[in-house]
Amino acid sequence: MPTTHKCSFCGRDFLHGTGMLYVRNDGTQLWFCSRKCRIYMIEQRKDARKLKWTAFYGKKERRA
Repeated sequence: MPTTHKCSFCGRDFLHGTGMLYVRNDGTQLWFCSRKCRIYMIEQRKDARKLKWTAFYGKKERRA
């Protein structure tokens, strides 16, 4: 059974072998399903909760 990953920006599930793994300097791993998601999160610093095409649209931020 193939492994699936969840996109760190839009929340979509995708198969291992597609998409992109981005590792920050602090060791945090971010999986992206497409170039669009990677650019929106890393370079443009968009908020996924404000974009209708993401699964996180309209959700409140969790407080610990």
